[in-house]
Amino acid sequence: MKKAVLIPGKEKRVFSRHPWIFRSDIARVEGDIIPGDVLDICSSKGKFLARGFYNPASQIALRILTYRDEPIDRDFIAGRVREAISYRRTFADLHSCRMIFAESDRLPALIVDSFGDVLVLQCLALGMERFKQDVVDALVSELHPAGIWERNDVPVRRLEGLEMQTGLLYGNVPDRVQMTENGIHFWVDVKEGQKTGFFLDQKENRAAIAPFVRGKRVLDCFTHTGSFALHAGYYGASEVTGVDISEFACAFAEENARLNRLENRVRFIAANAFDLLAEESREGKKYDVIILDPPAFTKSRSTVDSARRGYKEINLRAMKMLEPGGFLITCSCSQHILPDVFQDIVRDAASDARVLLRQVEFRTQGKDHPILPFAPETQYLKCGIYQVFPV
Repeated sequence: MKKAVLIPGKEKRVFSRHPWIFRSDIARVEGDIIPGDVLDICSSKGKFLARGFYNPASQIALRILTYRDEPIDRDFIAGRVREAISYRRTFADLHSCRMIFAESDRLPALIVDSFGDVLVLQCLALGMERFKQDVVDALVSELHPAGIWERNDVPVRRLEGLEMQTGLLYGNVPDRVQMTENGIHFWVDVKEGQKTGFFLDQKENRAAIAPFVRGKRVLDCFTHTGSFALHAGYYGASEVTGVDISEFACAFAEENARLNRLENRVRFIAANAFDLLAEESREGKKYDVIILDPPAFTKSRSTVDSARRGYKEINLRAMKMLEPGGFLITCSCSQHILPDVFQDIVRDAASDARVLLRQVEFRTQGKDHPILPFAPETQYLKCGIYQVFPV
């Protein structure tokens, strides 16, 4: 029997239902084991606790699949895929959602996003990689997509001993796919775009801005391919400026604006958002609504302090540029910036900007990115909506 025996006391992590066990928690492994194998996870006294993927090359050496003594095979994987899809059928547009969200769907390190009739798959752990074809077969059986594209061009795969690769897994996939989100049409570059091509986690937050932008002047910083900016235009903003450092992203956003006949109301500028905020602040430029949706400023605990400074700076500048009673919609997708830390940063920025904040909502990722309460890593997105008043 292949098994991993935990160091005495480390069983607590399993009892807490956190899905990861670190290499340093393991006393020994037994059996003829190949990296990526499914192992029984046992207490120091030999009691069965769980079953999961094992990879000694990864700091996360064990990823728990089940707490039951049950076979991990093709049928098991297909059942978990069906369960994930069934959950989303209760509330989501299956042509615009995250279909599988890794540990939160009890399919560790597996991401599947749906854009129109195309699925995009990422597999970030060696153990799950072995079941990739079973996942594809289950997705085809349940959803009948036109195609499935692999976006395994993620550096974290190297930590698992996996190659980075992209390619066709099933059917046919065009270079661009058209998707509808909240009634707005978007082109999605599933083959070359960031991550899987589009950031679905903000879908519900983008819909939440509707009451605050009608008839308003809106600035959307870090717009990427224009998702927040186009929502603002669609919801009736009088004028919208989207800013992104990438000229390619801005050109793509302009295509999305034309797709929705919003090009006369929504414009895009290729610029560094930090520099633009500083310049327009000096010029005394004002907006009714400012949206901040930057990329992750930190991907490790070692750079949290510099990330905090970055978040504080952009929020402080934005607060100073809002008309009295204007709205700040501010986000962070940095996993290592916890919700209470992000709220502290926003409060500190308000103090330095000498403004009064009124919190309207404090939101997180959409329901298609479900959160495991015992695994805080699964809650990474913060989205605060604040009304800002001078003092």
